[in-house]
Amino acid sequence: MDGMLSQDEINALLNGDDDSAGSDAGAEASVFDGPDADDTLLTEAEKDAVGEVANISMGASATTLFSVVNRKVNITTPIVKLATWKNVLEDYEKPCVFILIKYTQGLDGSNILILKEHDVKIITDLMMGGDGSNTDGELGELHLSAISEAMNQMMGASSTALSTMFGKMIDISPPEASLVDLTAFKSGGDIADFLEGTFVKISFRMQIDELVDSTIMQLYPIEFAKDVYDTFILNQEDAQPAAPAAAPEPAPAPAPQPQQMPQAQPMQAQAPQMDMSQMQMGMPQAMPQMQMMPQMQMMPQMVMQPGMNVQPVQFQNFAGDFNPLQSQENIELIKDVPLEVTVELGRTSKSISDILDFAPGTIIELDKIAGEPIDVLVNGKFVAKGEVVVIEESFGIRVTEIIK
Repeated sequence: MDGMLSQDEINALLNGDDDSAGSDAGAEASVFDGPDADDTLLTEAEKDAVGEVANISMGASATTLFSVVNRKVNITTPIVKLATWKNVLEDYEKPCVFILIKYTQGLDGSNILILKEHDVKIITDLMMGGDGSNTDGELGELHLSAISEAMNQMMGASSTALSTMFGKMIDISPPEASLVDLTAFKSGGDIADFLEGTFVKISFRMQIDELVDSTIMQLYPIEFAKDVYDTFILNQEDAQPAAPAAAPEPAPAPAPQPQQMPQAQPMQAQAPQMDMSQMQMGMPQAMPQMQMMPQMQMMPQMVMQPGMNVQPVQFQNFAGDFNPLQSQENIELIKDVPLEVTVELGRTSKSISDILDFAPGTIIELDKIAGEPIDVLVNGKFVAKGEVVVIEESFGIRVTEIIK
């Protein structure tokens, strides 16, 4: 096909009869519309820095996704390129899921994470306790809500990793997921303003066991990528130790004075009276004294000034000051504070798939045995046990045991 629509196809589109040939032709035409990316907007150093930050970010996200789906997750090293909306249409499936991530602290801007529709179905099925094979049907609000929660946890872990990397707080708002048919948008500016021109496209290969082997994309505005680069470089400069100051050149040793030599001769005359062992023992004793002299000079000098009044500190004795009546008065001050009393009949845990199957008449088995005392909690703290009673038309609790 040469990319041109026939008259019959044009008439079919005008009449609302959108056959497969017309759809394919329209999609093909939209793919090749638009300018090429301006590769001069980012330097190679800026691309490398953005790739390093994205690698650390996705590494933390992969660990979190593993805990969410309970399957082995591997996300490879990213590939950073400059792109336009035309490149996204050429490289990705339609429709797909766009997840908007806005930074609220530490970084200024937002970015978009793109996942394939089939991958989202597998991830959400795993989150709901399935085996990843339930991918039939259309992508609905339940899938979008589940993937938004997964991305919230993943990007939260990513923000924590970036906070550690940059040495400052990085935070995001809850991600917003939406299903987007790329062919319905001739320009990316209809989705986000920064998709109108050239932006940064970061591609990752994501593998989840044998279920997913796919590509995910992250789109950065140029300004956001430069902000990430500046923060990265500033952090690298702060992390480098300061160069040690050049040591001053030692002062030249004073020339020996000949007139002191005769004064040392009487000492040499006494030297035969000392054996070598005494001289060797005397040397180590002299060395610590020489080493301590600089430390002694640095210590503050505690000099008693004349007329200074020095007295030992005196502390108040609290041993005999306890007054039970005063303690009772303090308790009286808080007796009117309301506390929430909760009676817990029992607990259990269910998977999301079981909860979705709840309907009127569903019976939920708890961990308590019939007739077993139930728990009484005050402000969430377990304080007593009791049994259920009926007071006129209301339920009540008779305390049978106080937990200390």
